[in-house]
Amino acid sequence: HTVLQAKENVKPCGRLVRPVAPTRIPGRYLSHQEGLPKLPVPSLQQTCERYLAILEPIVDEEELSHTKELLAEFQKAGGVGERLQKGLERRARKTENWLSDWWLTTAYLDYRMPVVVHSSPGVVLPRLEFSDRQGQMRFAAKLIAGVLDFKTMIDNETLPVEYLGGKQLCMNQYYQVLSSCRIPGLKRDSVVNHAHRSRPPAHITVVHNFQFFVLDVYNSDGTPLTVDQLYMQLEKVWSSSLQTNKEPIGILTSNQRNSWGKAYNNLIKDKTNKDSVQAIQKSIFTVCLDAPMPCVSDELYRSRAAVQMLHGGGSRWNSGNRWFDKTLQFIIGEDGSCGLMYEHAPAEGPPIVSLIDHVVEYTKKSEMVRTPMVPLPMPLKLRFNITPEIKKDIEKAKQNMNIMVHDLDVKVIVFSHFGKNVPKTHKMSPDAFIQMGLQLAYYRMYQRCCATYESASLRMFKLGRTDTIRSCSIDSANFVKAMDDPSKQKIEKVTLLEKAVKAHRAYTDMAIHGQAIDRHLLGLKLQAIEDLTSMPEIFMDTSYAVANHYNLSTSQVPAKTDCVMCFGPVAPDGYGVCYNPMAEHINFAVSAFNSCNETNAAHMAQRLEEALLDMRMLLESTPKAKL
Repeated sequence: HTVLQAKENVKPCGRLVRPVAPTRIPGRYLSHQEGLPKLPVPSLQQTCERYLAILEPIVDEEELSHTKELLAEFQKAGGVGERLQKGLERRARKTENWLSDWWLTTAYLDYRMPVVVHSSPGVVLPRLEFSDRQGQMRFAAKLIAGVLDFKTMIDNETLPVEYLGGKQLCMNQYYQVLSSCRIPGLKRDSVVNHAHRSRPPAHITVVHNFQFFVLDVYNSDGTPLTVDQLYMQLEKVWSSSLQTNKEPIGILTSNQRNSWGKAYNNLIKDKTNKDSVQAIQKSIFTVCLDAPMPCVSDELYRSRAAVQMLHGGGSRWNSGNRWFDKTLQFIIGEDGSCGLMYEHAPAEGPPIVSLIDHVVEYTKKSEMVRTPMVPLPMPLKLRFNITPEIKKDIEKAKQNMNIMVHDLDVKVIVFSHFGKNVPKTHKMSPDAFIQMGLQLAYYRMYQRCCATYESASLRMFKLGRTDTIRSCSIDSANFVKAMDDPSKQKIEKVTLLEKAVKAHRAYTDMAIHGQAIDRHLLGLKLQAIEDLTSMPEIFMDTSYAVANHYNLSTSQVPAKTDCVMCFGPVAPDGYGVCYNPMAEHINFAVSAFNSCNETNAAHMAQRLEEALLDMRMLLESTPKAKL
């Protein structure tokens, strides 16, 4: 994940905002993409061996020996495994990326839980210094201008190419996040992207008091509106949406996907509704002007802001002030809360964070542009005809949303004792160090190790998305068990910690080079489904279920901005942990479900703090330290 970004200061060429084909730098983006390697298919034997290794700390011996037998059978010459492997290799030769379409479908579009909490991440930005609507509008105007500035780099294909370990990364996700939207289906969703149409959208949607507006953000000559112009337009939106008795049509998008698919088909039978929905779907992005949330202490503020970004706080607060299917929604509260949420299907965190870093820098600049004195048209208010049936769907969605809101517990902490600096002093990867802290915290709470997911970027490959870093290894298990064992010498504990950190580093390296096991196993399973053969036993095995039940779902999302991303757990009895390691502190967001008696976000956050401090103490109090 630690994307080393080679950000040269590239000046967007020309003033053309929506370049027509001939003025594009001839295929700059395309020629870059063409040069990227294809995602490899790892060898079957390697994946089977590594699969057994990751099972060792999380399943019991009996299960493990049963799985060994199944794997031996699966790998037999001329057997099922070999046939599926050949099928995958054929697919890899024929497609740009053997995994990307399958992954989009299985991980996102086929997933029927609500995108809220279960799929879409939120990002909390540092609290802003305003507490009234003028401040809110002023900042929103600057933020919109900043996103449009980033969009110019996308449109002109002047985005600086990112690198990881000296290798160029796939930039495709940047071209998927603007002017795109998820569309619900009865059994499977789809994603539509309007950025690549011959006449790409020139408007954003703004939502205030549950009412949606189309705001054109370009002048007739193709130049973007200035901050002053945007401010005046937002003022118009604000003053024409003061009624608070409106039906929160947007809350429909928070429902379980099949229910929303049904309600959607019903909603768009009406032409007015259909036009309004399409205007939202086509917009470049959405800006949510939120009402103030209930006041909390400074200490709890970030955690409250996190839930505001994840779900809006419930139907009484801002949950209806969203269109959750929209890929990008920036959220600005009257009380200075600020952040965004994004629909996960088109992109991962790092491209979103690059955009945030750019926008935050942009909002700090003072405006030098002279604003033309042309009167601008009134932003168009989107109308919805609410039938009794739609009203019923809205009520149901409100109830479901409020249940989700009550069930989600999020704790955001700023770990202020140290940041990347301490692990680096000890020649350890900061990410691996933090992951070992998580393993230790979990082990201390539950006296067992669990399957742990950490996302690894596959962007070294064309159209690459993610694979799984398995942070729980036999080495991490040895370390966490020894850490609190009084019979073990400190020196031995340090050696075990070093070994665990190195093992994590090695797995990460393997994953970003396309040699991890999880997407390969998924590919073999999907290949079996495609071939219409019976499902191989290794996928019906208890071990496979245990390996894919992630009690810890984690992600490092580093940013220059002092922000933190947050997401819900992926298992009913699990935790979602996202972190942004800064030089001298670490921002953590820990989530859990209240409906599970065994999990507690605040306890986990506290155990994590203790674990990291204990690990530092161990390293600093061990004289040998031949690190």
